[in-house]
Amino acid sequence: MSLSKNLSIFFSLSIILCFGLAHAARFDITNNCPFTVWAGAVPGGGRQLNRGQTWSLNVNAGTKGARIWPRTGCNFDGSGRGRCQTGDCGGLLQCQGYGVPPNTLAEYALNQFNNLDFFDISLVDGFNVAMDFSPTSNGCTRGIRCTADINGQCPIQLKAPGGCNNPCTVFKTDQYCCNSGNCAPTDYSRFFKSRCPDAYSYPKDDQTSTFTCPGGTNYKVVFCP
Repeated sequence: MSLSKNLSIFFSLSIILCFGLAHAARFDITNNCPFTVWAGAVPGGGRQLNRGQTWSLNVNAGTKGARIWPRTGCNFDGSGRGRCQTGDCGGLLQCQGYGVPPNTLAEYALNQFNNLDFFDISLVDGFNVAMDFSPTSNGCTRGIRCTADINGQCPIQLKAPGGCNNPCTVFKTDQYCCNSGNCAPTDYSRFFKSRCPDAYSYPKDDQTSTFTCPGGTNYKVVFCP
């Protein structure tokens, strides 16, 4: 094999190791609630977390469109099939797709523009469990919390068993869902924003709700912080 080919293989492996291993992110998902929460994650699957338990999830560099969320009121059989009251993902313990609203979301995309991670807490799918989503390394310290009693204060039109729906889920209109890409805050979105000012309250709520850290940062997601 030629020297140039050896060098080419070496540099290719170096790139794979650099981006695939050195910059992979770890997400430590902890349940501080006084009840069991079944964490859902795409990518990652799912895990039952009793009070005080933590699930450490390693996620590849470059992952985007990813989310972690709490599921409540779940029952699964020995094969991992069942149902959750909130956040259910096709009746599976090991989620292969996103959860059904209402569910509080920790969303992220790793190593994107300028090698930055983008992360947020979103209430666009409603709310079921209070959450903290924060960096834990790389000198990045600005985290996000949504700990208000949204379930207890939820407007009656948005109430759901075990949670509080976003108005898009209930009314399915462009005013709330922003399907046309042109929409503004509403009284319902202001209900969420006033209680969790750092979280997405409606789909166009980018300016005050998206946060960044350098690529390679690790994170924690805490239910009931």
